[in-house]
Amino acid sequence: MALGDSITEGMEDNSGPGGEYRGFADRLAEHLGTLAPDFRYANLGVRGRRMHHIFGEQLEKALEWKPDLVTVLAGGNDVLRPGSNLDALAEHFEWGVRQLLDAGLRVVIISGHDTGWIPVLRYYRGRIAIYSMHMRSVAERTGTEIVDLWALNALNDPRAWSEDRLHLNGTGHQVVAARIADLIGFPMGPREAWTDPWSTPPQQLPRILRRRENRRWARQHLVPWLRRRAMGRSSGDGRMARRPQLDYLYDEATRERVARDLAAQDGEDTHGPAATQAEEAPTISPSGTKGPGPRD
Repeated sequence: MALGDSITEGMEDNSGPGGEYRGFADRLAEHLGTLAPDFRYANLGVRGRRMHHIFGEQLEKALEWKPDLVTVLAGGNDVLRPGSNLDALAEHFEWGVRQLLDAGLRVVIISGHDTGWIPVLRYYRGRIAIYSMHMRSVAERTGTEIVDLWALNALNDPRAWSEDRLHLNGTGHQVVAARIADLIGFPMGPREAWTDPWSTPPQQLPRILRRRENRRWARQHLVPWLRRRAMGRSSGDGRMARRPQLDYLYDEATRERVARDLAAQDGEDTHGPAATQAEEAPTISPSGTKGPGPRD
């Protein structure tokens, strides 16, 4: 189950069926769904949701349904609101995480990303850094697994972000999904999938073109975003989660095929190289703190 706001919802990753949003949570679920025939998934993320929403109605559903794994990305919209108390926000966050842990759920925290390369948003960098350190402290105190987006160098590349510079694009979401999958012990391919997804450095535009692009971005994306903040409105007002029920990810025919494939793999790999590889520990790096091993 995925709890969160617009990034968890998958905004700007329109690679889903019919151009629907997909996002890191869906991508991770699709991968995990190939490893368990009866895999179920819910994504409660909605754009604009704040801490009291995520550790309110979203938390209540997680405690009711008791999934095996919960990803939590919370507080970003609160941090960007001037005057919000970061210490109090962190206390609320820790309270919510402890509620999940006390219910026996496996939790992966997702911390904030670096906005130092983004015009205007770089002024929020200090607040995001402070809150991200709070989240790492919560992970340390509670023994919770955490993926630190700030430490993912791939996310400091503009090619990981959509035109609005507020949301990840498909590649950025894939990087996050691959990092989480590696952390929980079910990698989505080689380590380079999240450390170095590009074979070339980013293109550097001439200064005059960068200024022109920044003006266009401010007019089309920044000003509307600031206007909504000033009016106390959110792009998520009136919206519901895309996958509000903890239900099967795949249809019955696909689940049967997955079961057959897994049975065949078990027969072939019980004593082979694949079994040895599955027992290896996942990659641990500054962008992720490893907690308990994957459940059976």
